[in-house]
Amino acid sequence: MSAPPPPPAAARDPVTPEGRRGPVTPEPRASGPPSETQPLLRQEAEGEEEEEGEETGVRGASGTGTAEQRRRGWGEAAEAAGAEEGPEAGGAAAAGPGGPAGGAGGGRGAWRRLLAWLRRRQPQRGPCAAPLPRSAALCCHGGTKMAALAYTLGKREINHYFSVRSAKVLALAAVLLLAGCHLASRRYRGNDSCEYLLSSGRFLGEKVWQPHSCMMHKYKYNEAKNCLVDKHIAFIGDSRIRQLFYSFVKIINPQFKEEGNKHENIPFEDKIASVKVDFLWHPEVNGSMKQCIKVWTEDSVAKPHVVVAGAATWSIKIHNGSNEALSQYKMNITSIAPLLEKLAKTSDVYWVLQDPVYEDLLSENRKMITNEKIDAYNEAAVSVLNSSTRNSKSHVKMFSVSKLIAQETIMESLDGLHLPESSRETSAMILMNVYCNKILKPVDGSCCQPRPPLTLMQKLAACFFTLSIVGYLIFYIIHRNAHRKNKPCTDLESGEEKKNIINTPVSPLEILLQSLCKLGLIMAYFYMCDRANLFMKENKFYTHSTFFIPIIYILVLGVFYNENTKETKVLNREQTDEWKGWMQLVILIYHISGASTFLPVYMHVRVLVAAYLFQTGYGHFSYFWIKGDFGIHRVCQVLFRLNFLVVVLCIVMDRPYQFYYFVPLVTVWFMVIYVTLALWPQIIQKKANGSCFWHFGLLLKLAFLLLCICFLAYSQGAFEKIFSLWPLSKCFELKGNVYEWWFRWRLDRYVVFHGMLFAFTYLTLQKRQILSEGKGEPLFSNKISNVLLFISVVSFLTYSIWASSCKNKAECNELHPSVSVVQILAFILIRNIPGYARSVYSSFFAWFGKISLELFTCQYHIWLAADTRGILVLIPGNPMLNIIVSTFIFVCVAHEISQITNDLAQIIIPKDNSSLLKRLACIAAFFCGLLILSSIQDKSRY
Repeated sequence: MSAPPPPPAAARDPVTPEGRRGPVTPEPRASGPPSETQPLLRQEAEGEEEEEGEETGVRGASGTGTAEQRRRGWGEAAEAAGAEEGPEAGGAAAAGPGGPAGGAGGGRGAWRRLLAWLRRRQPQRGPCAAPLPRSAALCCHGGTKMAALAYTLGKREINHYFSVRSAKVLALAAVLLLAGCHLASRRYRGNDSCEYLLSSGRFLGEKVWQPHSCMMHKYKYNEAKNCLVDKHIAFIGDSRIRQLFYSFVKIINPQFKEEGNKHENIPFEDKIASVKVDFLWHPEVNGSMKQCIKVWTEDSVAKPHVVVAGAATWSIKIHNGSNEALSQYKMNITSIAPLLEKLAKTSDVYWVLQDPVYEDLLSENRKMITNEKIDAYNEAAVSVLNSSTRNSKSHVKMFSVSKLIAQETIMESLDGLHLPESSRETSAMILMNVYCNKILKPVDGSCCQPRPPLTLMQKLAACFFTLSIVGYLIFYIIHRNAHRKNKPCTDLESGEEKKNIINTPVSPLEILLQSLCKLGLIMAYFYMCDRANLFMKENKFYTHSTFFIPIIYILVLGVFYNENTKETKVLNREQTDEWKGWMQLVILIYHISGASTFLPVYMHVRVLVAAYLFQTGYGHFSYFWIKGDFGIHRVCQVLFRLNFLVVVLCIVMDRPYQFYYFVPLVTVWFMVIYVTLALWPQIIQKKANGSCFWHFGLLLKLAFLLLCICFLAYSQGAFEKIFSLWPLSKCFELKGNVYEWWFRWRLDRYVVFHGMLFAFTYLTLQKRQILSEGKGEPLFSNKISNVLLFISVVSFLTYSIWASSCKNKAECNELHPSVSVVQILAFILIRNIPGYARSVYSSFFAWFGKISLELFTCQYHIWLAADTRGILVLIPGNPMLNIIVSTFIFVCVAHEISQITNDLAQIIIPKDNSSLLKRLACIAAFFCGLLILSSIQDKSRY
């Protein structure tokens, strides 16, 4: 399938320092705004040939033109295109969005002109394609031509009406609509997630309970003890409440055994943590239970902090399910209700509704306990306890979620009455979340957890973005009023309008205010998704289908959208974009499906992360080796593009820098590469061509780097001392120490070095013309290529077999740094040895590869939830539709942030060294202010 012809007079996107061969500054574009014209699934703009040099592993925000160019229409570019391609082609190009022909009647004209232009073009064949026989050509000419024409016209029509800009407008409308719906739902149904936790939910799989609209944390025994220090919890009721008591105590002490007389009180106490949990045997709601509760209501008696009560099945059993017993039950609970209400003013009181039974398994002496009777007793309890207070809402909370749990699991009961152990554990964990979430505030326990208060830096950021939005609106109004003076006037002779065509350049101030305005709105969406309790969140649940089926989908799309590369060199720009794109999509699916629990998938994704770092070493080394540009402008550009979004998120989302671990990782490795090559003696390709002595000197530098890596990898103390120094500690500490940073760095400690070594070897072989990189040619001679290809396939499969057979994550992680390069090199050779494989790439994957860093960072808060622990729920009740909508918004936001980063980088990091030094002084002052504010916040917290 041949790719459609490129649009006329379009220049390529400016490339960021992380992904461009050649100067950092973007080339001027001849075309209109990419935000209006760039198709969603492929870059329509074709570019000039790139200079040989850099291909990096992680490109930051790959911008698509300057802000000034994105604001302008198509007019001039379309006219230029018309001049090149002829009147028909020019008219078709001008019919794009914002162009002079872009009206209701312009569509059919554009189609006719495009059709005429395509008919004049000769069908293209690949260089190796043999001509068809004349009979076959005559037979198939019409069908082939019409199929190619239909494909081309359909693709161009889709790209014409559904561009990146229209996608972003649609995403904005979806966000506003969904936010309004969730606000209305919160106002109508209430905003208390505790009620949802206690009353609703569903099972994900067999044993994972998912509350409605929030996430439930799985407490460990040490967390439970920390929460319940100096607390007293009382369970009062029958044998079902006793089961709940046992499961609750086992969260605190997993070794606790169910011993003793079951029809007596059972105490539990952890003297170290000062936790006391009691079970009080009161199987009926009668005077005995009333007296026990009445004692707790007296002022002189110590009251339990939590009371869990419930009973009914004994009343049904003893009185043989009579209606008189139901009436007596209602009278007794009516007399107890005021006492429970009084106790609930100082303690947390929960009334457990009765779970259904499995009647087929009930013994003969329990046959009278039917689900119909249980429902009648539950209705009596709810009606009395909810109406015990006339003027306000009852303080006694109904624990009705156990009914839903029992409906799914009661068939697994041994006697038809008591729940299986897994169901009891779920109910006990719900109780723990209800009480402890507001105390410990776990990240993945959003149920019963209030919105965190705004920090000082968050308030200052909100004020800054608000002022930016107001400033841009004022600037826009003034600018619009100035343009009104240039209204078209009417020519009295011809009756036609004449326009004063003035191309006013967009000022840097306007670009700055516009970018900050858009960034402020985007950050508001980030905050709404993952800090404000506006949208819902759910826990992850892994199944093989949730991971592998989406992988198949994106693979099919990636193969379908394929095009020819502009060059056929090893790891050319399109190929590295494609590589980063499909890897990023796999990592996103890995995160949202919770596949980290499946060790073979985890090990393969570790290789993908290593491959990103490999590209970092390869790309930055290539740039410095070929260009020899060690100037401060280059360094600042790279650091800005890598870290801009993360720094903003650290402020807005109140998270440490190390939380977004991948950005610190690539930032540190970039500085390591820069220092290694920039220190004396500076050895670059131009200098090394004169003598092999310089190659030997560079290898000595790389050997010294490897020695330093090994020393830090096996000397945790030295590593921690370095990164515990202030102010490095503020960047690399997580939860008060730098262990997490050491673990992340050590996990892929060699792969950047491998990338640098590969780049040096490849560029040396290329310079000596040992490689054959022509179109369609194998990289080596046929014999050597076949041998290397066979070895690569075997190595690739061998690593996959080893990774799939891993049994222990710690042991596999220990081997990973040394062996991950095997599969990376095998993939590079498989992808590049055949000439035809180097000549094509997937534009679908490459499009995502250009915004891979933004996708990786944004997923933390607007695709996933609770800092990647859960899933953001924009559309409840329909998981598939929710994933589609949230993914669409997420991708649009990531693409917009890449453009914002590109625009701001051109303004904040100027080429002039004197101006740049002044900006760096301002940036240093800004970070000093952040450090001071961070210290103030830390003191106020602790």
